[in-house]
Amino acid sequence: MASFIIEGGHALRGEIQPQGAKNEALQVLCATLLTTEPVRIKNVPCISDVNNQIDLLRSMGVKVTENAKGDFTFQADEVDTAYLQSDEFLQRCSRSRGSVLFIGPMVARFGKAAMAKPGGDKIGRRRLDTHFLGFHKLGAEFSHDEERGVFHIEAERLKGTYMLLDEASVTGTANIIMASVLAEGTTTIYNAACEPYIQQLCHLLNAMGARISGIASNLLTIVGVESLHGAEHRLLPDMIEVGSYIGMAAMCGDGIRIKNVCYEQLGIIPDTFRRLGITIEREGDDIYIPRHDHYEIDSFIDGSFMTIADAPWPGLTPDLLSVLLVVCTQAKGSVLIHQKMFESRLFFVDKLIDMGAQIILADPHRAVVIGHDKQLSLHAARMTSPDIRAGIALLIAAMSARGTSRIENIGQIDRGYENIEARLSALGAKIRREE
Repeated sequence: MASFIIEGGHALRGEIQPQGAKNEALQVLCATLLTTEPVRIKNVPCISDVNNQIDLLRSMGVKVTENAKGDFTFQADEVDTAYLQSDEFLQRCSRSRGSVLFIGPMVARFGKAAMAKPGGDKIGRRRLDTHFLGFHKLGAEFSHDEERGVFHIEAERLKGTYMLLDEASVTGTANIIMASVLAEGTTTIYNAACEPYIQQLCHLLNAMGARISGIASNLLTIVGVESLHGAEHRLLPDMIEVGSYIGMAAMCGDGIRIKNVCYEQLGIIPDTFRRLGITIEREGDDIYIPRHDHYEIDSFIDGSFMTIADAPWPGLTPDLLSVLLVVCTQAKGSVLIHQKMFESRLFFVDKLIDMGAQIILADPHRAVVIGHDKQLSLHAARMTSPDIRAGIALLIAAMSARGTSRIENIGQIDRGYENIEARLSALGAKIRREE
């Protein structure tokens, strides 16, 4: 198991460019299964979660051509449907959260799918009910083999219908969209997730010949078509990586420019950091974060205690709460971080407390952070990364701390951040990987 050794206290300066969006990549890669024609995807990040998804596509019989770094063409004209039912495939899917996104395309095109319960971050329950309720509404039948831990979904031909989703699940919405584009008739999805990555998936599918309207809203209308054709698509920059770099620049930076961020797609993220007193200067499609020797948490208009909480888009993405919490440890003032969507995502807080942070973990969903105003630095520690976002948050804390820290289980960080130690070392960080 690999670890990072981090020598803290070094100021970062220079330019960095975010990678392509991980969550968008996992969706659009699966969409290539919906046609026999070539689909070209650009700006694909070289991270383990995405690479595993590409390897799974290859194993299915999809032809994968790497045109250049981050530029791939996929052609699913000879898919091995027998392999999709094999124990090997199911076991491999069980290690990857993104594998659940294969179900919609497979049922839509081949009439059946099998899926083991997917793995991923250890952040609490991430139920699949929304996916299966949506498939059931479209006419699919599903069963659960408890002994093997496998879900089976079958449908001769999906039929369009109206559905009101029980929650605005991003992967659930993506899966149902991909199932609906080849269904017979019209499908209406209300309470659909509307994140930029869902919008991007819809734009790709429309470029492939789908008929999706209502994009960017929570009410989607999908008129089914007989078949889809090839297309080209470019992934957005990863908004979670952009937010991670903003937090990093505030705590450790001496002037950092984040290049080509697609600012209009960042939603509420920049303003959330501004509420913590962080200066964000927009320059074209770049953002510049100057050196911060001090930043002060805002209060609400009535003077009440600042609360930062996650919510479905266009609310604040839960993936950034770990980073925001770490940034608050060095702010002036106090803030309540309220993580509503996953019950175990704040369980890395004890590691920050060990580093000297003043945090009260009220319950699995709420933490009160009393900032040090950069008057008292965190100190080095040995810790383990429980998930991607906690991992990057701990890395930021270690870079700002006095002394040398060690973060174990960095495979979790590798799942979401491409070649992170080299990219940060180019800014002046002192990080080395130890196998």
